[in-house]
Amino acid sequence: QEQLMESGGGSVQPGGSLRLSCAAHGSMVRIYVMGWYRQAPGKQRELVAFITSGGTTNYTDSVKGRFTVARDNAENTVTVSLEMNILKFEDTAVYHCFAHGVAPWGVVDYWGQGTQVTVSS
Repeated sequence: QEQLMESGGGSVQPGGSLRLSCAAHGSMVRIYVMGWYRQAPGKQRELVAFITSGGTTNYTDSVKGRFTVARDNAENTVTVSLEMNILKFEDTAVYHCFAHGVAPWGVVDYWGQGTQVTVSS
């Protein structure tokens, strides 16, 4: 699987903000969906937010109104960002970027290695 390039994350106090970014490179792949999963210790992986190539967004209920996912399409590069505001303790997790698309050789799914987000006082 291809790796996506993630940036952002870190530690913040409750109520603070962080921004994650992820880029997918490739001229032969059409990316339809990009977004973010997260996994906290001892919990199942959770789909946080995604955005389609048409701009449709979707959020898990716990982050609605606080997180914003956005997408930027440039030549051979698609970038997705996750603006996280009013962060809570329960947002602490490893956040993974993903991309789903189609290439000449078939369906492709790409993942980032994950970036830690820690909300603590």
